[in-house]
Amino acid sequence: MYELRRRRWLLAALAAVAMLGAACGGGETTPTDTGGGEEDAMEKFPAGSTMAKLQERGTITVGVKYDVPLFGFKNPQSGEVEGFDVDLAQRVADELGVELELKEAISDNRIPFLQDGTVDLVFSTMTITTDRDADIDFSRPYYIAHGRILTAGDSGIEDVKDLTADTTVCTALDSTYETTVLPKQAPDAEVKTPDTYSECFAQLQRGSVDALVTDDVILAGFLQQDESMAIVGPDLTTDPYGAGIKEGDTEFADFVSGVLDETLEDGTWQELFDKWLGQYTGQEAEDPAPWTLEQALETYPCVETC
Repeated sequence: MYELRRRRWLLAALAAVAMLGAACGGGETTPTDTGGGEEDAMEKFPAGSTMAKLQERGTITVGVKYDVPLFGFKNPQSGEVEGFDVDLAQRVADELGVELELKEAISDNRIPFLQDGTVDLVFSTMTITTDRDADIDFSRPYYIAHGRILTAGDSGIEDVKDLTADTTVCTALDSTYETTVLPKQAPDAEVKTPDTYSECFAQLQRGSVDALVTDDVILAGFLQQDESMAIVGPDLTTDPYGAGIKEGDTEFADFVSGVLDETLEDGTWQELFDKWLGQYTGQEAEDPAPWTLEQALETYPCVETC
C-alpha cells in the first residue's frame, strides 16, 4: 500500500520551501522557482503505472451516477454533480494531484466504460459481486448498503412476500436486483428494468409500477423528494459497494483501496457520511472498515460466470 500520509507530508514540506524561496526572491515565482519539487514528489509512482499516467495527463475521469440523490446527483440549480461517491472520487484525484472529470455511468454501462477506457475509475453505487469481478477489479469495500422496497404509503405492500404476480416491480437494468435478488425473492412479480433508478422512481410516482427495489440509501434519497412514499420490509440483501477498476490493474486497485483506508482512518469517511447520508437516513453508519474484498465477494457468489 502506498504511503499516502508520508507523501502528503512531503508535498506540504516542498510547498513550504517554495513559499520561503518566493518570499526571499521578492514575491514573484516562476515554474523553475520550486526546482520541480512537486513533480519530483509525484514521481514515486512507477513509470508506466496508471497513477503515473494520470499524473502526466493531469486529469482522472471517474464514472458516477447523475440521478441518485445523496451518492451521485446532478443538482438542477447549480448544474454540479454532487454526493458521497463524488466526494470520494475527488479524494482520489487530490491524492494524485490531478483534476477530477466526471462522466455519467449508469448500472448498464459502468463496466463497459472501464473496459473500453471511457473512464479510469468508477464510483457508482456498485455492489461487489463475483460475476462483476470476472470482468473488472474492485477496491476494498467502502460502503455497506441493504436492499429494501420503496412503495406508496397506501399501497398495502409491507414485505417482499407482497410482490406477487399481481404486482409490478421496477429496478435498474443490469443491477443485482434484476439478475439475482428479484428472481429469487419475488419470482412471480412482473419486473420492469429501465436504465436508471430515477426512471423507476418516476414510474412509481405515476403509478405505473407498484414498488421500486434497490439499496436503502438510494431509496432514502428518493424518499426526500416524495414523503408520500414509504420504505418497507426488512433488509433483503447486504450490498458492499466498491470502486470499479479496469481488470488486471491491481496496482491502481491497491492505490484506490489505500486512499479509501485513509478516509476511514482520518475521519473523512464519517464526515462524508454525516454530510450526505446520516442526516437523511437517521441511522448510524455501518462501518465498512472490517470488511475485506474477499468477504464482499463471498456475499455475492457467482451466478453467471460459474
